[in-house]
Amino acid sequence: MPDFEQLKQKAHDLPLAPGVYIMADKNGKVIYVGKAKALRNRVSQYFVDSAGHSEKTRAMVRNIHDFSVIIAQSEFEALVLECSLIKLHQPKYNILLRDDKGYPYIRLDMNEEYPNLTMVSKPLEDGAKYFGPYGGRSVTQNAINTIKTTLRLPSCSKKFPRDIGKDRPCLNYHMGQCDGWCQKLGSQRQYYETVRQAQLILEGKYKQAAAELREQMEAAAEELKFEQAAELRDRCLAIESLGKKQRVVSGAMADTDIIGWYSNDNRGCFVVLHYIGGNLVDKEFRLTEPDSGENALTALVKQYYLERTHLPREILLPHLMEDSELFAQLLSGRGHKVKISVPQRGDKTELIKLAHKNAVEEAERVTTAAERVNKTLELVAQLLGLPEIPKRIEAYDMSNTAGIDMVGSMTVFVDGNPLKRDYRTFKVKDENIKDDYHAMQEVLTRRLTRLVDKSEGFENRPDLLLMDGGQAQCSAAEEVLAQLGLVIPVYGMVKDDRHRTRALMTASGQEISISGNQAVFSFFGKIQEETHRFAIEYHRSLRAKKVKQSELEKIKGVGQARRTALLKHFKTIKAIKAAALEELEAVVPKPAAKAVYEYFHKGTDETCE
Repeated sequence: MPDFEQLKQKAHDLPLAPGVYIMADKNGKVIYVGKAKALRNRVSQYFVDSAGHSEKTRAMVRNIHDFSVIIAQSEFEALVLECSLIKLHQPKYNILLRDDKGYPYIRLDMNEEYPNLTMVSKPLEDGAKYFGPYGGRSVTQNAINTIKTTLRLPSCSKKFPRDIGKDRPCLNYHMGQCDGWCQKLGSQRQYYETVRQAQLILEGKYKQAAAELREQMEAAAEELKFEQAAELRDRCLAIESLGKKQRVVSGAMADTDIIGWYSNDNRGCFVVLHYIGGNLVDKEFRLTEPDSGENALTALVKQYYLERTHLPREILLPHLMEDSELFAQLLSGRGHKVKISVPQRGDKTELIKLAHKNAVEEAERVTTAAERVNKTLELVAQLLGLPEIPKRIEAYDMSNTAGIDMVGSMTVFVDGNPLKRDYRTFKVKDENIKDDYHAMQEVLTRRLTRLVDKSEGFENRPDLLLMDGGQAQCSAAEEVLAQLGLVIPVYGMVKDDRHRTRALMTASGQEISISGNQAVFSFFGKIQEETHRFAIEYHRSLRAKKVKQSELEKIKGVGQARRTALLKHFKTIKAIKAAALEELEAVVPKPAAKAVYEYFHKGTDETCE
């Protein structure tokens, strides 16, 4: 526990100056970043009577081991520094917009020889230009495709200049959707200028892009190049139409943003409604961790707008945010003036209510599923007498064919949902093991030893172990736990005559019925089905691989390396059988290829008249 008296005295000794304070835990990890007009007054508040603090603030204070401050020259400088440090450290107790892959960017590097529009999850400090974030991956990809089609840029997978002139043009060229850059029908300079027009559209400067094309169109008409002028005219009209759509999609054309914010005990939701001329054109929302603190909205507004490429003229909030004037000044420094206000009456207050309603509906929609799972886990904890709900559950099953090719599977459920990246499979190494009991012991010994050793990929400790089986499998698990000095609850999942999980069983043979609660019954049934499926799939894949290898092993003169090369190239025995001699020779030496070909074609009539 931190020495609060020392921290309190340290806070009392701070100057009455603007700046940023950085809270750290016992490991030195930054857990909170805040800004203050007067550092002494603000930081001292954390180390006085906590009755007025929220539960989240009390939890944060309990974990403060030390803090540091950075004194700023002005409150505005402190605001900029606070935003930068939050983005850098992503502190646990600052409410954060989730870094969701559903909100991607468009990347364009004009320093490349042949620049291209690509979709990325987040911007990097690599000298490229990034536009967004957009409302979703499909929206972003559609924007890229539309721009490329309009400007007749390549949308294929070819790389320029590497692939220029290497192949015939694709269907897009024949459909008039690409200018055939792969055939070098245009110069690199022309390509670059076309991509620059795409950049202007993404920046919201579609009028400038259209004006440049209009000049080219008029010049072509004066030179009596009427076909070229007609193409430029059509492209100019397409850009004007596309520019309007693109600016709506990116929020660049919005003159007013309406902010909504709602938080329940499980989830928060931050909503932005984009309006143009009083008409709603788009909606964005981000889910966050729950936070009912009065500064939550301030933090979310800062994070949202500092990552935006385009900004509205006005931002309407449900209540006044801290530092609203300073933040408006910061945003206004990035282009046009931005006004931040809180409507008190009239139509704008109705818009605030609409944004709040959207935030409530989105948060409750997601929360309903989360709450249902959490309630089920609470019932599981009560049923099994666990001290707390099992956050991480690991389930195990064995699969074999008459004691041959014994394999084990480990599935993982975190917060009631499958975490497939943590699934693991085990091939039983001891060939003398022919029964599930000893096979389960070997599998669990390998897994739990890695837990003790904190091996990468196995370092997370389960709160509950489930065995697909009864008393014997539980006994096997408890013996392994005892040998390793671990205490983790273990239960077997017992099936009824319809192969549904009807009860849980302890190593002592005690059964705990779960059929009386449908949610718990379905929950354990889902785990058992998933674990069994995963084990069976792994076992089948090993058997299939073994069958492939055994068929090739019959061919004289074809060793392990050759067999592996053939399977890697052709994937299946059927494909190897169907391959021509020349195809086989392209993978393995001619003698081996001939042996394989003759083996699979023996007895066939190869002559022709």
